[in-house]
Amino acid sequence: QVQLVESGGGLVQPGGSLRLSCAASGSIYSIMVMGWYRQAPGKQRELVARITSGTSTNYADSVKGRFTISRDNAKNAVYLQMNSLKPDDAAVYYCNVVGTSGSSFQGRRPFDSWGQGTQVTVSS
Repeated sequence: QVQLVESGGGLVQPGGSLRLSCAASGSIYSIMVMGWYRQAPGKQRELVARITSGTSTNYADSVKGRFTISRDNAKNAVYLQMNSLKPDDAAVYYCNVVGTSGSSFQGRRPFDSWGQGTQVTVSS
């Protein structure tokens, strides 16, 4: 089992900044992709940004130039720095981590874990 714990959401005024954090724990052998998704009321969950083990990144067009995703492999953590926030950015943000769990002794298997979500509200 791989668990994700998110933090950093909250209320911010338009134009403000927030930094989301997500830490993975458990029997992690390797992590391939770490990402952030969001879901606003009445809308489907959408990809915000993701980063591979090779630090290649992808961003939704709507956040390019404003958001930055980064990871700390030693801590199994991923971060999302969000600047110039807009009301349209308001949503529940979810961390997603894909990788391999277990060990050579225990056996390895793929995992695809989600965090519990953290609310981001952008309002004056």
